[in-house]
Amino acid sequence: MRRAPFARRLGILLVAVLLAALTMGGCRGSETQKTSAPAETSSIATKLTGPVEVTFWHAMTGKHEEALRTIAENFMKEHPDVRIKLEAQGNYGDLQQKLVAAAKSHTLPVMAQVIETWVTDFRQNGLVADLTPYIENSEIGWSKQELDDIVEVFRKANQWDGKYYSLPFSKSTQILYYNTDYFREAGLQPPKTWDELKEAAKKLTGEKNGRRVIGMGFENSVGWQFHQWVRQAGGRYVDEATGKVLFDSPEGREALGFLVGLFQEKVARLAGEDQYMSNPFGRGDVGMYIGSSAGIPFVAKAAEGNIHWAAAPVPAGKEKAVAFAGNAVAVFDSAKPEEKLAAWLFIKYLLNTDNTVFWAKSTGYLPIRYSALKTKEWEDYVAQNPAYGVGTQQFDYGFFDPRIPGFDAALKEIDKEIQAALLGQKSPDDALKAAAQAAQAAIDRAKERAK
Repeated sequence: MRRAPFARRLGILLVAVLLAALTMGGCRGSETQKTSAPAETSSIATKLTGPVEVTFWHAMTGKHEEALRTIAENFMKEHPDVRIKLEAQGNYGDLQQKLVAAAKSHTLPVMAQVIETWVTDFRQNGLVADLTPYIENSEIGWSKQELDDIVEVFRKANQWDGKYYSLPFSKSTQILYYNTDYFREAGLQPPKTWDELKEAAKKLTGEKNGRRVIGMGFENSVGWQFHQWVRQAGGRYVDEATGKVLFDSPEGREALGFLVGLFQEKVARLAGEDQYMSNPFGRGDVGMYIGSSAGIPFVAKAAEGNIHWAAAPVPAGKEKAVAFAGNAVAVFDSAKPEEKLAAWLFIKYLLNTDNTVFWAKSTGYLPIRYSALKTKEWEDYVAQNPAYGVGTQQFDYGFFDPRIPGFDAALKEIDKEIQAALLGQKSPDDALKAAAQAAQAAIDRAKERAK
């Protein structure tokens, strides 16, 4: 898989298609795929009475898919009456489109890998099952301790009105990658503040061994990262309750002004044609950059034989704030009661302490449970691979994106305008205003379609 934290942006959110399919007769006559919010669940199946097959649509490939298959096979050994049928659907954009089409044709799988912004739409249209009754059930659920053991920022990202319609699976965060040789030569330690970041970028920029090095790098998806900078300046991006865009503010101007300043002083660059910053960083063209923790394997591959590197927590502004992203798992309400039960039992297994450690080690994602961090297996792994422990140091000040229709489309507009400011094509004030207006329009269009 390539760049999980940005996977949520691989496919444009198909809100119009989904809502048209579900509200204009696409699901008319269906008893299970309703066009209104899910009804309260008074009872659930708690025992399997025979063999059950659970179709699980996902977007995993390569070693990620192999690890998922291993977990499924081990689960089936413990639950011989349940068959987990893994079905890869391509990338996240492909998966999203196929789920929308399946909703229209009443052929949804039992469960799927999802991104939380999708779940908002699915929930509004009665497509996803409320998992709360399973979680709280005394026979098959989690204790309060087991539920609270899930990292808080991940747990909250999967709650709507106090209920769980999905649960966190593959999660990542932003970390600082830095060239240890360049830092040592410049007498630098990993920066902890914006000011230190700027000074380090200046010191790292210049000619090194016949190579022009730029101190600081940024991914092309800088619009998504901009949320983090605004939060660190003490501002907010979007009000999830109302959909109002909030970053055209003093805090937003402070954040963009800081970033633009780095580019104006020619100590920062975008990934550009390299697509991902791991490539120029691995060549030694960039001294440091902020990127996804899920990108560690790509950094390691790009850097092999070229540079020495390490990772550190993201520098802080007025506030400590770090973006977390990734995907979750959900069960569809069209599934039969025992299919939902079997899916829940698999989710419990998938997300237990041992398996979240196995998944993290196999894929580069973060463990989703606090208890995982205290296991000897994880402690030994981090001792040998320190970069993988950096993301977990930021759990206490993590946040997640607004889970509102239109936000993915809004990000594309923000990307365009923020890049224009960084490249000197627009003034920071004009770019920020244009980004806010375009983002608001994208969100408003999605809200209007949802009526």
